[in-house]
Amino acid sequence: MYQEPLENLGLSPNEARLYEALIGKGESSVSGIAIAAGVHRRNAYDAIHRLIDKGLCFEIFSFGETRYNAVDPGKLNELVNERQRELEKILPELKRKFEKRTAPEEAYIYRGLEGQKNIWRDVLYSGADSYVVGAKGGWFEPRLESSRIEFFKEANRKKIKFFQLFDHEMKIRYPKFAKEFPAKLQYRFLPKEYSSHTAIDVFGDYVVMFVGVKAGELYDDPLQFVIKSRRLADGYRKFFQFMWDHCEEE
Repeated sequence: MYQEPLENLGLSPNEARLYEALIGKGESSVSGIAIAAGVHRRNAYDAIHRLIDKGLCFEIFSFGETRYNAVDPGKLNELVNERQRELEKILPELKRKFEKRTAPEEAYIYRGLEGQKNIWRDVLYSGADSYVVGAKGGWFEPRLESSRIEFFKEANRKKIKFFQLFDHEMKIRYPKFAKEFPAKLQYRFLPKEYSSHTAIDVFGDYVVMFVGVKAGELYDDPLQFVIKSRRLADGYRKFFQFMWDHCEEE
């Protein structure tokens, strides 16, 4: 039930299964916990000792068979904090290396929901206002809810403003979208005949072209074509301003 989150914390599949089984079963022998977790006894023994090394399990010595039990799940918070501290030690140097090798102009592709999260991270990193043509309320996508909340929380802290030219269908499908937008928003509507399943976002030095979007949601495998170029982004902002001046307000 909790195997995936536990694996995301750095536990192996067997370690995750055994730890979860120990949490539910309590004190047990290797054989008992291996059966409960569905792990071969030989593999269970090695995994349990790795859990001991990580501070998530402890041995109970007796005259009979050695038994084991799980440490309080609060220990998992310590693992997260340790990993965060390790990351913080190396992150400044990684950023310096990344910025040093980053070309002033480049193009690449993101894919899927993780790609959308990357775009949001780029927006936050740039700290620049966002200008979208063909906006469709992608923030309504249910699969992005937790990431969306964190993104707009940080965007509001950085006072990033959003200027969006929405597809006409947003009026029909999400008439209250403006009230639900969790940041400072200015918007207008494109004429009905110019609706499509694409969108363009311009922020900072970036121009991002989205493929696979529709009102309020994303396709299963959306694409994001990213171009980093100050000259191109400045040009697209001028295009945006022309369209903005010629599109209807609410």
